[in-house]
Order: sequence, then C-alpha cells, then structure tokens
Amino acid sequence: MPSPESRLSPVPAMQPIRTLAVTGGKGGVGKTNVSVNLAVALAELGKRTLLLDADLGLANVDVLLGLSPRYTLADLVAGRCTLEEVLIEGPAGLLVVPAASGRRHMAELHPAEHVGLVNVFSDLERDLDVMVVDTAAGITDSVLTFCQAAQDAAIVVCDEPASITDAYALIKVLSRERGVNRVQVIANMVRSQNEGRGLYDKLSRVCERFIGDVSLNYLGAVPQCDWLRLAVQRQQAVVRAYPASPSARALSEIARRAARWQAPAAPRGNVEFFVERMIRQGAPA
Repeated sequence: MPSPESRLSPVPAMQPIRTLAVTGGKGGVGKTNVSVNLAVALAELGKRTLLLDADLGLANVDVLLGLSPRYTLADLVAGRCTLEEVLIEGPAGLLVVPAASGRRHMAELHPAEHVGLVNVFSDLERDLDVMVVDTAAGITDSVLTFCQAAQDAAIVVCDEPASITDAYALIKVLSRERGVNRVQVIANMVRSQNEGRGLYDKLSRVCERFIGDVSLNYLGAVPQCDWLRLAVQRQQAVVRAYPASPSARALSEIARRAARWQAPAAPRGNVEFFVERMIRQGAPA
C-alpha cells in the first residue's frame, strides 16, 4: 500500500516543448509545404508533434493534408470550442491545429489577440516533443508574434531577388523589434545543393553587414521536384507519398537535424509558447 507521502507526491511536470516557426518573408516560396512535411517527418521519427496553421486568414495546412476539420482557430477565437476540440489527427499521429481560410477578421486580429492565441497553448494538456508553426507571409504582427513566441524561427528562401530581399527585411524586423537573434535558413526549390548553400551565404552576408547581431544557421536545401507537386495534388505529404523522392529525402534530413535540438530549459521572455510549462519544469524541487 502506498505511503501517505507517496500519495501526496506532485505529478511530474510535462516536458518543455521545442517550437519552430516556419516563415518566408514573401509568399510563394513553399513555406507551407516545408512546414507540413517537416511536421510529418518529425512525427515519423517518433517525435510527438503538433502542427499549428498560423496563416490565420489564408490557411491551407488542412487542404495539403486532405483533412476535414470540424473546428478551426476561428471557432476557438469566437469561443465556440476549446483548443482540444480544434485538434485533429493527421498522418503518422501528427496533431494539427487548423486555421480558417477566407476569414478576413482572423487576418485582422489585434496584437493582444495574437499574444492571447500564444498563451492558450500553455494550457494544452498534451505531452508533446515539438511544435511546428506555419506562419503567414510578410512582416505583419501575427508573423512577428508567432516567430517571437517560438524558440526558433526558420526562414524559407528561394532563388529569387524578392525572396532574399524580403527574408532580410523580416530578419531585420524580428531582430530590432522582437529581440529574435537566431534564425534558421532553409533553401527551397533549388537546382543543386550548391545553389542552396549559395542562397544561404548571400543572405548571411547581407545580414552580417547590415544587422550584425543575428546568428544564421543553415538547415539545408530542398530541390525542385515533380514528386512534390504530385504529392500536393494528392493532398499528401511528399515524405509519406513518395519517401524516396529527392524532395522527401531532403525534408526528412532537415527533420532529423531539427529532432536533435535540445528542448529549452527556461523561457526567453513572456511571449512564448508553453511558457508556463517551461517555468514549472525549471522550478526547483
């Protein structure tokens, strides 16, 4: 029979969660495809993974995965459901938080409402390892807040002058206005690994020259691939539909690198996903 002391022992705190916001500066760089496939690949590696669609006005994570959600973040904001009720299961046991498409009011939420959405996740009673956040494009408040709230922000760039320019602009704003000084870089739709590394080097040189206090890290490159286009048409992640394809192998390798990151021991500030969980985890026994 357990002793009175053991019956009164506190329940162990859930582990802190590694959060990665995937963004792109401009639209059309393949950001959502990268987010979806990274999340699915992490789930296939055995990581308990949550994918948040944070493109609040033009959401399409559920479409890419062929899911039909009953509720979305729009219902959560309107008070029609709880966060648990929004969750929907995707491939490989991936949990998805879908947003709504074509809801203008969601794209026009106030800054305090974006912070409120971040704070909602602190009450999520799920044992997770990692959360991937697919943000909107641009430098809107929602993009900045979700990138600030994640432990890491990954910027997707492709071989277009506007992509590099907009990625630089986003990094500058994140650094100067939100204190984000570490950024991951993923080169997408490249013709070769050398081209991917060249895109990273170009962006890194510009940031080093004009921003200075930002650390960039190269996560890898995803090649142009017809198999990815076919997977999109089938509403499946390419890492599951065509796992031997060049794009799937590249995305799976990026996921393996991300899976090796250590979860944070303590929060950076007060605008961060699962901040209460990290505080509990870091509290003295």
